[in-house]
Amino acid sequence: MNEPSRSYGGRRARLGRGVRAALVPGPADPAVTLLPEHPFLRIPLLLFLTGLTIGFTAGSIAIPIAVDQQAAGLSWPLGVLQATPLVFAARWPLAAWRIALTGLLLTVVVRHGGGFMPWPVPAILALIVILFFVGVGCDRETTVGAGTVTIVGALVPAVLFGMPSWFGMILAGLVVLALTFGDAVGGRHSAEEELRRREAQHREDLARQAVLEERARIARELHDVVAHHMSVIAMQAEAAPYKIPDLPDAARQTFGIVRDAAREALTETRRVVGLLRSDDDGAERAPQPGLDRLDDLASSTRRYGLSVATVITGVPRPLDAGVDLSAYRIVQESLSNAARYAPGSRVHVEVRYGAKTLTVTVTDDGARSTPEESHGGGHGLVGMRERVTMLGGTLSAGPSEPAGWEVVAELPYGD
Repeated sequence: MNEPSRSYGGRRARLGRGVRAALVPGPADPAVTLLPEHPFLRIPLLLFLTGLTIGFTAGSIAIPIAVDQQAAGLSWPLGVLQATPLVFAARWPLAAWRIALTGLLLTVVVRHGGGFMPWPVPAILALIVILFFVGVGCDRETTVGAGTVTIVGALVPAVLFGMPSWFGMILAGLVVLALTFGDAVGGRHSAEEELRRREAQHREDLARQAVLEERARIARELHDVVAHHMSVIAMQAEAAPYKIPDLPDAARQTFGIVRDAAREALTETRRVVGLLRSDDDGAERAPQPGLDRLDDLASSTRRYGLSVATVITGVPRPLDAGVDLSAYRIVQESLSNAARYAPGSRVHVEVRYGAKTLTVTVTDDGARSTPEESHGGGHGLVGMRERVTMLGGTLSAGPSEPAGWEVVAELPYGD
């Protein structure tokens, strides 16, 4: 027995909040709009609303004057109150509704009913359009409150002053229909906005995941480089006492400390990076590639239909393992993107040894979409930028003239 009472009380409380939100100006007044952001669509709609406002206002003034010449003095202010708010209803729907409703109520009071219908038809049409914008821009409680106030505050007094009740019911139905249609349109608009927000968040999550995956891959690859050098340090420190005759005890002790520290560092590095490894133990033992395998990479890529040409400019020099590996990965990812987005294109790979930086340039001449427009989401570029940023270099990627795509990476030598 208590459940229906609580339900009725909850509905009554929501209705009360909706009525207060509709009548009392405040934060509940939405500053929303159905007007498109693009000016080519926004301007025609504004002109259309302005034209409607002018027509409805003129009709709301002229029709009462035509019926009663003595009412000309009141027709002007009442007509303006009833229809002119339509011009800003798309932006401030509650404010427009309050002004229009005030004009309707004043018309009933001043004219003491006015017979069959106290308001001119254009004023009713303007109210219907304004109520539609209220349904679009306001929450459901406020929409219900606005409908209730419209029926109780304008239609009921008109019926009491002589308007037929059946006609009042028709007008009430039009009020409910306009608000319901506006609420449906507003709900769809809100759902589309939420969907776009979620899609944008999903793209950000994918990009963030790509960054984390690429950092994990870089960590695994650098671990192999570090592990190799630490192993060399440990072996050399252990072999030093056998290679150097009459080595002092202090030196033997120092080499032992170096050996133990190298082994401990190698063990801890493998333990930490092991969390990033897959279950494939073979991947840990595989040597990391470098630019010495550039020709092999180009040959393997030609099997996918690309015409790849490689050029080395400058005087080759020994590279740090991180720079060598990153340069190779950048060329590999660029060729992979070319095969995916520009199949059959010609690709030019240039590795230039400068005075302070190694410059890697990969250019294709195929028509293609940008990675952001592709299904890959541009995550290959994310990986390349992570590598270049780690080494303190710069990366540029974008369309090339007259067609194609170009990737340029500058990697400091680090010595």
